[in-house]
Amino acid sequence: MNKKLIFLSICALMLSIGSFAQVKISAELRPRTELNQGVKQPASDGQEASILTSQRTRLNLDFKNEVFAVGVVFQDVRLWGQEAQLTTNGNNVTYIHQAWAEWFMSDKFALKAGRQQLVYDDHRILGSVGWAQQARSHDVAIFKYKGTFNAHLGLAYNNSNMHDNFYLGPDAYKAMQYLWLNHKTDSYSGSVLFLNNGKPYAKETDPNTGEMIKQGIRYSKTLGTHIKSKISDVKLVGNLYYQFGEDAGGKDISALNFSIDANMPLGDKASIGAGYELLSGTDQSENEKNNTFAPLYGTNHKFNGFMDYFYVGNHGGTSVGLNDIYVKGHIKPGKVKFNAAVHFFSADGEISDHSKGLGTEVDLWCAYSHKGQVQLDFGYSHMFAQDALYAIKGVEKNSTGNHWAWVQLTFKPTLFEKK
Repeated sequence: MNKKLIFLSICALMLSIGSFAQVKISAELRPRTELNQGVKQPASDGQEASILTSQRTRLNLDFKNEVFAVGVVFQDVRLWGQEAQLTTNGNNVTYIHQAWAEWFMSDKFALKAGRQQLVYDDHRILGSVGWAQQARSHDVAIFKYKGTFNAHLGLAYNNSNMHDNFYLGPDAYKAMQYLWLNHKTDSYSGSVLFLNNGKPYAKETDPNTGEMIKQGIRYSKTLGTHIKSKISDVKLVGNLYYQFGEDAGGKDISALNFSIDANMPLGDKASIGAGYELLSGTDQSENEKNNTFAPLYGTNHKFNGFMDYFYVGNHGGTSVGLNDIYVKGHIKPGKVKFNAAVHFFSADGEISDHSKGLGTEVDLWCAYSHKGQVQLDFGYSHMFAQDALYAIKGVEKNSTGNHWAWVQLTFKPTLFEKK
């Protein structure tokens, strides 16, 4: 990203202060150091632990008046040591993470278009993936309604260039539409989401060269609900989603996601909770149908253990789904908040030559905020993997164990603000 562009953007914003009701320039610096021996997949036999430090750097530009709002987020993500000390132009990794504009057409209707994060409900299907240093953003237009209920209609269509109708992106959709409806009161919040996710495929190829001549789209459809409620002091959160349609390979999809989470306070400084989540899976012997639920564009690090064994990256060559039974709790005796969670994992689909048990993960983490300006987080996780987990990950069983430790600092200064 051209640094001159960033400088000119800031100057233009400063010169326009008199024209806007609200202007804000803020930043974020977030270095994180990790000791990794078995994150996302079990460590291979004899594998040594690695230590790495990654860093997210952001510059946020925002302004808003009664007619419209604009947000721009410049972002740089890198590993320490990835760039030479005597560098000239670096690795050109600074880029625009978000660049959107929202038009307030009336008190009830708005249109927001551009590159932006999509965050709905508990992040299960559409989330920001904030734990990942790069996070996730979409190129999308959203029509919004706000009244007795909230409604968002999102539309996206991607192409790789201007000369044909092909999309060759590595992991995203070619076309996507979603409708989100939400009704909220003081005692509960209920949402319905329908998402139509279109993946490209080669509909016709040249018999001589194998090059794609015509591209088609296969759509998977996700329909479901997210509900939050409270019974006495117990907070309840539940999800129920069903997926159908076709996957990118043309197989019929029939998949289910169900979850229930309960959390109860223990006085003012502690809480305890438990929950269960099912993500349906496909038997390894099944070749005709796809029963694997895909959480699509959610913040998957938030669910199913912090070591990211499931649905972050991959879940084995053929996903066998997941059952996740967990207990959790926190206590804050002073300025430091201590958190703990234990997950008991098993597969939903059949695993060849193995039982369904996958393993148990223990997550411990702490959070400390210094005068509300500096956030310090650190944690430790351990996966007690069973043979089936090694099998679906394609890794030979090791005797060294699988563990992960991390420490993270977050700085979010406001550089300039006018209201």
